Amino acid sequence: MSMTFEAGSSVTLLFHFWDVQGPAGMALSVFVVLLLTVFYELLKVWRVWLGKRPSPFHSSDYRGSSAALASSLSESSLAPMEQTAPTLSPMNRWLLRGIQTALHILQVTLGYMLMLCVMSYNTWIFLGVILGSFLGYFIGFPLLGQI
Repeated sequence: MSMTFEAGSSVTLLFHFWDVQGPAGMALSVFVVLLLTVFYELLKVWRVWLGKRPSPFHSSDYRGSSAALASSLSESSLAPMEQTAPTLSPMNRWLLRGIQTALHILQVTLGYMLMLCVMSYNTWIFLGVILGSFLGYFIGFPLLGQI
């Protein structure tokens, strides 16, 4: 196996059944790798969003008190109010933790698979990963600002 980049159209990616032969197969493989890389970048944004967004399991008392504060005209209501942080039920907490763990495992697995694709030392596959990372970050970065 060559340890230098080559721009050929024949490569085996990840598994024996993903044996690329010819320009059409290479173009399709680069597109698939590009999409996997975009998904990898968006998955990172999704995990941040899932960790920071208000949970639908929170009690409505917490949100209701801030709405009452905003609608009040009295200056005395601007004094800090003692609020308790919203809590998740134990079942919902474990469910959220399980979802976050599954997404983490998916992200790590996909990252290693993309790394192995790059280690095929094919220039086109490498450029597909780089372009996919660029596009995924370009799409996902504005979403981070909305979190």
